[in-house]
Amino acid sequence: MSLQENKAVVRRFVDEVQCQHNLAALDELFSPDFVDRSGMTDPPTLDGSRQFFGMMFAAFPDMRFTIRQQIAEGDKVLTHKTLHGTQLGPFMGIPATGKAVAVDVMDIFTVADGKITEHWTVGDMLGMMRQLGVA
Repeated sequence: MSLQENKAVVRRFVDEVQCQHNLAALDELFSPDFVDRSGMTDPPTLDGSRQFFGMMFAAFPDMRFTIRQQIAEGDKVLTHKTLHGTQLGPFMGIPATGKAVAVDVMDIFTVADGKITEHWTVGDMLGMMRQLGVA
């Protein structure tokens, strides 16, 4: 696949899963042997990612992302984006605060044959906790 096609797969993930909260799209976009190396999903698999996003959508029902930059090289796609949302449900043991957050996130995806096979992420969790008023 071309670099543009790999970027389009990742943009579709951001749009359909992260912004539209369409968990069914994970089956189309992720490889069955997908591995999440972010340390945020347990287990670090497609099913673990499905559970993680379910928790995020419950905590931030208006969660959406804005892609700021996207760079592709080989089978890797780096996406710098901003998460926007309002915490209206429990999140990582924190009761709903009703506070809005804007958090910068950088993801690196590996794309093979039109499917996302691996994921790494770095996010400003301290900034998020400060915005929620718990740090």
